[in-house]
Parts: sequence; C-alpha cells; structure tokens
Amino acid sequence: MEASTYISLSRQSGLMNEMRMVANNIANAATTGYRQQGVMFSEFVRTAPGQASLSMSRAQVRETSFEQGTLTQTNGSFDFAIEGDGFFLVETPNGERLTRAGSFSPDANGELVTPQGYRLLDSGGAPVFAPPGAKIAVASDGTLSADGQPQGQIGIYMPSDPMALIRQGGVMFDSPGGVEPAEGARMIQGFLESSNVDPILQVARMIEVQRAYEMGQSFLEAEDQRIRNAVKTLIRS
Repeated sequence: MEASTYISLSRQSGLMNEMRMVANNIANAATTGYRQQGVMFSEFVRTAPGQASLSMSRAQVRETSFEQGTLTQTNGSFDFAIEGDGFFLVETPNGERLTRAGSFSPDANGELVTPQGYRLLDSGGAPVFAPPGAKIAVASDGTLSADGQPQGQIGIYMPSDPMALIRQGGVMFDSPGGVEPAEGARMIQGFLESSNVDPILQVARMIEVQRAYEMGQSFLEAEDQRIRNAVKTLIRS
C-alpha cells in the first residue's frame, strides 16, 4: 500500500472518530449537565529501517468543554445548579464521581440520590440527608436547611488535576488525582444546568466533517483506480 493511501486512511479514521463524537453531542443536547466533547488531531511519524518516514494524523485524544450551560428554572426543591466552576460529588458502586447534573430526590432513608440511585455527598464526604416532609432550602454556599434549621452543606468540588479527568458515562467524571473544595462557585436551588452543547454549531460541524470524509473517500477511490490501471498496463506489457 502506497504512502498516500496510508495517510488518507489515517485521516479518514480520525474523521470517523470526530463524526461519532459530534453525533453523540447532538444526541445529548437536551441532557442535563452534559459536557460537550471534541477530538484533537495530532501528527505521528511512522519510521522503518531503510524507508522514508511517513507523517500521518491521529484523532484519539478527547477534549471536554466545561463552559457554563444555560440554567433552567424548575422550582424543584431538590433541583440544584452550580454557577461557576465546580461539581457535585456522588457515590457510585465504582467510587466517587463528579457531575454537573443536579437533579436529585430523597430515597427511602431521606438521603438525596441521583436518578440512578447514587448518593449525593456533602462537604465532608458524607451522604446529604433531607428530613421527610420538611421544607428544604439551600443557600448559595450549599448549606441545606430543613424548616429553617441547618442540616449540612452540599459539597461543591473541583478535581485536583483537571487534566486527568476521565469521563464515566454521559454526565459523570472520575478524578484519579482526587478532589478538593471549589472556590467561588455558587449553588442555586430550583434550577438545573442544561447541556452546554450548541446544536446548530454541532450540526454545522457534522456537515463539514461529512464533506471532508467524502473528499477523502473520493481520493481513495481514484487512487485505487489508478493502481488498478497501472497493474493492468504492466500485465499487458
């Protein structure tokens, strides 16, 4: 296989990865707390003894946008949104995870949990408790009160190493380097943060990627036909 074909195939593979990412963003444009994803193209050089080096592209590094999503009012007592940098911390079977999705509800024990049943953690890493039947109010610093009596403080955290965040599922992130209290973030009760995906821009990007892929495919087909013609010419001669 010629060098031009290897280069084109590496580009096509990267465009396919980006197309999947864009399609996933569009599918989650209405998912609460979803963070838009993208891919980064990079160059790698393939070398072999006695052969010229070959420069190809790769699009395997994912990047996540942490821009603030739109805050939508729900008036739900257990719907919370974070304004600024920071995450909620929830307890899952696979360990603690960070998330911006702030839709919670009390379980049978009065502990606030996600729709998947994962417990919300307070500023000390303990489950957040809301007394059944009480009027719940949450202050901007996360302090939760029941009938006017403080019960605890919902934690707002930041990853110790933001570059090490690993996406776990649609709206959760693993922070292998640990977490620490966030500074300057503000919690708002009765609101949810929407996805930060811009559907119009993502659809436009999908069209661009599709056209680029089609151009690459046309080149590969033309190159394949050229090689076939060259082989036929050699056979005849």
